[in-house]
Amino acid sequence: MEEDPEITQNNINYRILQSQTELQNFNYYNAQKHLDEALELAEKGDNKKSLGLIYALKGRIQLIIDEKDKAIKSLNKAIEIQRIIDDNLNLGSSYKTFGDVYLAKKDYYSALDSYRAAKSKFEEEELNEELAETLLREGKTYIELKNYHKARDVIEQALAIAKKYDYLETQSGSLINHALVYNKLGNNEKAIAAGKEGIQIAKTKQFSNTLNQGYLVVSNVYNNIGSYKNSREYLNLHLKLSDSIRNLTRINSSSDQETQYLLNEEIEKNHEIVEKLEKAEDDKNLGTLISILSVALITILSLLTLSLYKNNNIRLKTNNMLHKKNGELIIAKEKAELASKTKANFLSTVTHELRTPLYAVTGLSNMLLEENPKPEQVQHLKSLKFSGDYLLTFINDILQINKIEANKVDIEPEPFNLNKKINNIVLALNNSAQSNNIKIHFEYDKDLPENFIADQLKISQILINLIGNSIKFTKNGDIWIRAYKIEEKGKIYTLRFEVEDNGIGISQEKQDHMFESFSQGSIQINRKYGGTGLGLSIVKGLIDILKGKIYVKSELDKGTTFYFEIPLEHSTVEEAQEKRVNYFDGNKADLDLKSVKILVVEDNKINQMITKKILTKMELKCDIVDNGEDAVEMIKANDYNIILMDIHMPGISGMEATKIVRTFDKELTIFALTAVTIEDKMHEFEEAGFTDIIPKPFKQEEFEKKLYNALASKNTNTIANA
Repeated sequence: MEEDPEITQNNINYRILQSQTELQNFNYYNAQKHLDEALELAEKGDNKKSLGLIYALKGRIQLIIDEKDKAIKSLNKAIEIQRIIDDNLNLGSSYKTFGDVYLAKKDYYSALDSYRAAKSKFEEEELNEELAETLLREGKTYIELKNYHKARDVIEQALAIAKKYDYLETQSGSLINHALVYNKLGNNEKAIAAGKEGIQIAKTKQFSNTLNQGYLVVSNVYNNIGSYKNSREYLNLHLKLSDSIRNLTRINSSSDQETQYLLNEEIEKNHEIVEKLEKAEDDKNLGTLISILSVALITILSLLTLSLYKNNNIRLKTNNMLHKKNGELIIAKEKAELASKTKANFLSTVTHELRTPLYAVTGLSNMLLEENPKPEQVQHLKSLKFSGDYLLTFINDILQINKIEANKVDIEPEPFNLNKKINNIVLALNNSAQSNNIKIHFEYDKDLPENFIADQLKISQILINLIGNSIKFTKNGDIWIRAYKIEEKGKIYTLRFEVEDNGIGISQEKQDHMFESFSQGSIQINRKYGGTGLGLSIVKGLIDILKGKIYVKSELDKGTTFYFEIPLEHSTVEEAQEKRVNYFDGNKADLDLKSVKILVVEDNKINQMITKKILTKMELKCDIVDNGEDAVEMIKANDYNIILMDIHMPGISGMEATKIVRTFDKELTIFALTAVTIEDKMHEFEEAGFTDIIPKPFKQEEFEKKLYNALASKNTNTIANA
């Protein structure tokens, strides 16, 4: 006789409920046991929805007890079922748990993909609480990737939803993680305020784990600003609460649950023995009964004593180890943060000091080449210009590597024509190839669409580096560039790009290290062929950011093939055509250049001369001062259209001078003419009140464009107000 389906479903639901209750009480062994019973019933009745939910819960428990690979298998089964039956509510939860598993495995980009899938389902079903929790987890993942700006944006979304609907646990967690992000971004005042607010909510509502994290975050912030007394106070609260949580969890850990289960089985067996003995005839030997009962009692007491002794020893050892490791981690964290700050400051200083004289080198060499030099001087000037450009490229490569390592490179997707893009790169590099007597062949798969959405600038950087590398190491040969499809899933195409040459090749020993920074074949190769040793490291970093992979195969004296695979989204939108603008040459009639007044604030005499000469060629007049104090007085006394402000000067800096100017003139156009280009400094320029930044040494076209746009904007406003 078959059991009523409704009764079967009630049995399944009851066991799932029991499992969830045991899970909340940290009784993981019992939780698994109830789920296994529910799974058996659901499989018999082929109940798809229950099966999906059971596998998802099993995945959650397996993650908690650190069986991540088993968790992935369970969650894959859950998602497969939930997709078929369109169980979007539970499918979103399964994706979220999948994200937690990948986060635990430190596969952060896979975690982000899972969280995005979960968010999509929760948004469809308008499940705001689950959406807020998922956004918080996504923010935590960006923190692990050290992408603190993105983390801040995502956590702000989680906090907004949590506040709107009064989800206090998510609100508390968001505030505490906000504190961590603000600390990393250097805003310790906001970090402390957010951390304390999160702690207060967690304390009131007894969210122990969130409260514990909050204590540690606030302790670290106070430590960063040198408030060591407050730092120790919060650290002690963190350690005390850690001990409490650890003891509670350990009492209910899976290993203890298994021991308890064995004890329960032993007790049940002994009860059966007693029942049998009670049914025995009265004339049975009473001594036998007593002996059996004694053995049973001794067995139970021995198991209990052994379990308690074992757990006590583990507790003591774990406590000591955790205290020691916690201290070591705090010290290591402080050292790492100090090293990171030192590195950033060093790069900022070095790049500024190098770029400032380079401004003079590139500016003077360009001007001398334009002033009809003697024929015998042309080659020397071209060599000087080449050296300046080479040094600038080297500095930019170092900055690019630093940004990649710090996860500060953002992806900027846009529609573009891939075939046209590669053709343009080939045309740009063709002169260099011809000078080495190289013929470049380009093969584009005829079945491959041309329009895609991706970060075309990064793809260009990758191809320019790889093709440039082949040109450098090939003489009197050929280079083949190929692009073709290897996989297609909906709009996502996985493409393979190949750059093959028949140049000098690379030994197997060198291939093992070629994607590391400053790695080249040898000192002799470096001297002969040039290069910074950073190109392939940049290529590897950019391909990783685009979620791709790169490979190399090479043989000495026979050639090298680099091939990389990246996913691109197919687009029906064609690439936007850029319109060329002939700034001052083509638009002089639109502007009254004779009335334009520019102030150049620059302490370096050579740079003063170069900037003035460039402005004069553009028919623009300028005044020059060499310090911030004089600049402020000149701006007060004159009606300038544009200020070109250097940052590092004697007396008050360009930053301080600009802040003073903004107290009496909010609208004046002030450009930071600076050699500092590290992104960490950019927010300081914005806070100081600069209109925009022109990095030194600047490109002529970019310099003209920014000046023209500023003047044209002022001119338009004047006409509109007339």
